[in-house]
Amino acid sequence: MRPLFTIHAGELLVGEYIERHFRNLNVWVPSKDSGIDLLVTDKKNKRSISLQVKYSRDFLVTHLPAEFQRPLRACGWWTFNPTKLSASPADYWVLLLLGFAHRTTDYVIIPPKELFRRLKKLHPEEAGKARLQTYLWTTMSNRCWETRNLKRPDHHKIAEGNFHSEIRDFSPFLNNWGAVEELNGK
Repeated sequence: MRPLFTIHAGELLVGEYIERHFRNLNVWVPSKDSGIDLLVTDKKNKRSISLQVKYSRDFLVTHLPAEFQRPLRACGWWTFNPTKLSASPADYWVLLLLGFAHRTTDYVIIPPKELFRRLKKLHPEEAGKARLQTYLWTTMSNRCWETRNLKRPDHHKIAEGNFHSEIRDFSPFLNNWGAVEELNGK
């Protein structure tokens, strides 16, 4: 075991959020890279869930026109290795969107198999390649959408709250800390 290591900003923010909102839980950082960034246990360290954390900077302010600045909170972009995603040992992946303009923090908490299933269906041409990219947008009305390869009219529908697509709707996973709450023993 190496005595010195660092965690990235996303891991720090997720760990801090859990410690602040779920006081009956312990957050652990593994000493080696095993595909798990944080281990969360109950107070007695008997039950646990494992998290893989992925952070994206906000592309809303720098890459989208003015008409999207108010209705959207944050726009993230991630590149995943499909093999690592499909074989991930983590119980959940936490995709962190830190919105700069509105000073928001959103978490998409999703089982890796579900994330892989959706992205493979949305972008089948990339499922067998070395990289799988996704764009997630969060809105001021608490919705989350996968927007990669959508055209501008669909972007406007998302901003207006009129877009519908079951496979692109990541809202059920947006800020859904249900598994952590259950571990916390509400």
